[in-house]
Amino acid sequence: MCGFVGYINQKDVPTTTVNAMADRIKHRGPDDEAYFQDDYASIGFRRLSIIDLAHGKQPMYNQDHTKVLTFNGEIYNYQEIRTELENLGYAFQTDVDSEALIHGYDAWGPQLLDRLRGMYAFTIYDQVTQEVFGARDHFGIKPLYYYDDGDTFLWASEIKAFLDHPNFHKVFNEALLPIHLSFEFIPSRDTLFKHVYKLLPGQYFIHRAGHTTTHRYFQYTYDHIDDHQTVAADAQKIRQLVAESVQTHMIADVEVGSFLSSGIDSSYVLNEAAKLKPIQSFSLGFHHSKYSELSWSTAFAQRIHQQNTPITMTGDDYFDILPTIMYYMDEPLSNPSAMQLYYLAKGTREHVKVALSGEGADEFFGGYNTYLEARPFERYQKWVPRLLRRGLGALAERLPRFHGRRFLIRGAQPLSERYYRVNYVFDYHDRDQILKHPELNQDAGAYTQHLFDDVRGLDEMTQMQYFDINTWLPYDILHKADRMSMCNALELRTPLVDKQVAQFAATMPIQTRIQGSVTKVALRTAAEAELPERVAQKEKMGFPSPIASWIKQEPYKSRIIAAFNSDVAQKFFQPAALMTILEAHLNGHSSMQKIFTLYTFILWYQVYFPEDTTAHTSDLVHRTVV
Repeated sequence: MCGFVGYINQKDVPTTTVNAMADRIKHRGPDDEAYFQDDYASIGFRRLSIIDLAHGKQPMYNQDHTKVLTFNGEIYNYQEIRTELENLGYAFQTDVDSEALIHGYDAWGPQLLDRLRGMYAFTIYDQVTQEVFGARDHFGIKPLYYYDDGDTFLWASEIKAFLDHPNFHKVFNEALLPIHLSFEFIPSRDTLFKHVYKLLPGQYFIHRAGHTTTHRYFQYTYDHIDDHQTVAADAQKIRQLVAESVQTHMIADVEVGSFLSSGIDSSYVLNEAAKLKPIQSFSLGFHHSKYSELSWSTAFAQRIHQQNTPITMTGDDYFDILPTIMYYMDEPLSNPSAMQLYYLAKGTREHVKVALSGEGADEFFGGYNTYLEARPFERYQKWVPRLLRRGLGALAERLPRFHGRRFLIRGAQPLSERYYRVNYVFDYHDRDQILKHPELNQDAGAYTQHLFDDVRGLDEMTQMQYFDINTWLPYDILHKADRMSMCNALELRTPLVDKQVAQFAATMPIQTRIQGSVTKVALRTAAEAELPERVAQKEKMGFPSPIASWIKQEPYKSRIIAAFNSDVAQKFFQPAALMTILEAHLNGHSSMQKIFTLYTFILWYQVYFPEDTTAHTSDLVHRTVV
C-alpha cells in the first residue's frame, strides 16, 4: 500500500516540487520514498511495505528501463500473472506484485487490466512515447486523481498532493455544491476542485501530447442473472467464494488483523480468517452508550477463540478530529461513521499493519433495508395507472401529514427520482431554502439518470443495487475506508469487494437476495453454517454513534452554531435557514444528517480555503495545509 504523485514538467516548476507533493501524502507510505525525473516528467513515490519488505522499491522499471511504474494496492493473482510472463521470457528480480504489473503492461499494454484481481491504482510513464497511462481497480477501492486545465497535467493518489505544485490553481467548484448537498459526495468524475477529476472505477486514462483520454475496461452488469438459482445453492457458492477470497486477502509478510463490529459481514470475514491462523480483531465503541457494539464483538471473538481489542472514543474525540478528517478526505464527506473509522484504524495500526474489513456485502448481496421497498412500489405502479398515481401524489403533497402520504408522493415518481440515495440529504426544495445562490440548484435525479438508464428494464431492487455499486460504494464506503486507514498508514483489505465474489453476486436472482423482510438471504444462509444464528440473522445497524444526541449538547452545539453563522456559511448559504434546521433537531425533529452535511462542508472549506475565511480550525490542520 502506497501513495504516488507525478506531473508533466514545465520550465517554471522547481525540481523539488515532486518531493513536496510526495511529502504531502507520506502518511500513505512512511516506510520509504523514491523519485524519477527526466526532461518530460517527474514522479514521486511513498511506500508502505507489506510483501517482500526488503525489495520492491518504486518507481519500478521494465527490463529496458523505458517504462516507469508507480503502484498503490495489492494484486492478489500476481503469482499466476508472473508465471505467464516468465513463460514469455520475462525475468523477475523481486517477489512483489508491482513487478508483475510493469512487465505485464510491457507485454500486453492496457489488456493487462483484464487479467488483474485486486485493489489498485497505478501509473506507467513511457519515456520513449512520453505517454502516461493510469488505471484504477474494478470497484474503486484505491484512488487516482488527475488535474488537467489544458496547460498543466498532474496526477496523484490524493488531491491534496496538488497543493504543492505552483501551477495548480485551487478553485472551488461551486456549481457542484447542490450535488454535494444531495448525495454527500459527487457521483461523477468531477470533484469540488475545478479541473480536478477522479479516474472512475474500472477505467484507465492515457495522457499524450497534452491530451487526456479515458477508457472503460470493466463495467459491472446484471446481464447474466439466473432465475433458476436457489438460496441453498447460492449460499454454498458464497461459502466457497468468501473462504477463497479471505485466504487470498491474507497474503502478507506482516501480521494481518481484522475489524469487527456486531454485524454479519465483519464477523463472517473474521471467522474465515481465523480458520487459517490466529488473528487479532479490533472493535470500536463508546463508554456507557446504547450505541456501543463492544459487547457483541467481544462475545463473538471469544466464541471463536480469537483476541479482540476494544477501542473507545468520546464526543470530544469525535468533534476535535473533524477538521483533520476533512483534510484527509480531500472532499467533504458527511458520513458520521468516518470519524469512528478513523479511531478504529488508528488503534488497529498500533498492533498490525494490515487489516481485513467487511465492506461491500450490502451492495452486492442486497443488504440495505431500502431494497425491501422495491416490491411494494413495483406492485403499486403495476396496478395503478400512471395518471392516477400522479394525481394522488400531487394531492398528497398539498395535504397535511397522514399515514401513507410519503408513499403516494414517491409512488408518482420514477425510481431515478424516488430512490432515496438521489436526495440522500437535501432534496431540491431543501436546497432552494438554504442556498445563498439558489440559481445554482439543479436536479440531482437528472445528474445520475444515466445510471438508471444503464439498467432500464430490470427490476427496481437490481436498479438500486446497480446505483449503489456505482456511487455509494466507491464514493462513500470505499472512499472513507481508504482515507481513514491510509492516514494512519494502515492497509485495509476488503475480501467481499472482490472480482470473483462480485461476478457471482451479479448472477443471483432477487429471491436469493431478499425475501419478505429479510435482506442478504443467501449470504445469511451461508453465514448460518459458519456463525452463531444470533450473529448471522442480526438486523443491520450500520456503524451507529451518539452523534445525534451529541449535537444537542455543549460544547458541540456551540461549535455548530458558530459554523452556521461563519463567513463560510454567509458565503454559500442562508444562515437563518441553517439555524432553523438546527433548532428543529434540538426540538426533537431529527435533522442530524442535514446538520452534519452542512457542518462538515463548512469545516472542509475552512481547511482547504483558509485564505477565504476568518475561522480558526486546529493548528495541526492549518500547519499541514498551509
